[in-house]
Amino acid sequence: MRLHHRMVVIHPWPNGNGRHARLLADIVVAARGQLALTWGASLDLVQPGLARRQYIAALQSADQGDYAPLIAFATS
Repeated sequence: MRLHHRMVVIHPWPNGNGRHARLLADIVVAARGQLALTWGASLDLVQPGLARRQYIAALQSADQGDYAPLIAFATS
């Protein structure tokens, strides 16, 4: 989750930073043989809505050092 959060914070592109960070986190998790992250299952994180608001709120908690909401979102 820290890797994902730091990639989003760096924000290297105008669009797609979250998708890139989620993909990178997925690759690291898979390489370590861990259970796949779900990132809110089939929720649409691109379009405005509840799922995106929850994801952004979880990232904002991580900004403050609390990774629990981001972990919960990524594994739900």
